[in-house]
Amino acid sequence: MSQRETQPILIVEDSEDDFEATLRAFQRAKLKNPVRWAASGHEALEALAVMTPRPGLILLDLNMPGLDGRKTLEAIKSNPDWRKIPVVILTTSDDERDIEGCYALGANTYVQKPVDLDGLFAAIQRLKEYWFEIAILPVDGDGRG
Repeated sequence: MSQRETQPILIVEDSEDDFEATLRAFQRAKLKNPVRWAASGHEALEALAVMTPRPGLILLDLNMPGLDGRKTLEAIKSNPDWRKIPVVILTTSDDERDIEGCYALGANTYVQKPVDLDGLFAAIQRLKEYWFEIAILPVDGDGRG
């Protein structure tokens, strides 16, 4: 298995149904990477503190109770150990203020969640093709992506 296939993906999503749908989309896209789920921003930051190897990609929902996606993104991108990890915002919001704000905080991509399962499958397939087949992801000196 290549290093890209061993880098975990961290999904930060408060809805278990949305997490399960995303996981099914990953399986359909034949994404082999291990997936870790954090149901809140706090869980995501706690997971990042101990994850080895570091995630190759973080999918982050914006609208979560407690530490929302914006504050979580800000914490990730302000931490020197995590800031190189690509963060894809995957949310229902198409509000221009959210889009602008997330890019200003360092989001790598902003994707509006499709409303149906087929749309989600297609979106995840494109994310897989870009982030795991086209893009070259950074790897820390200790091998923890």
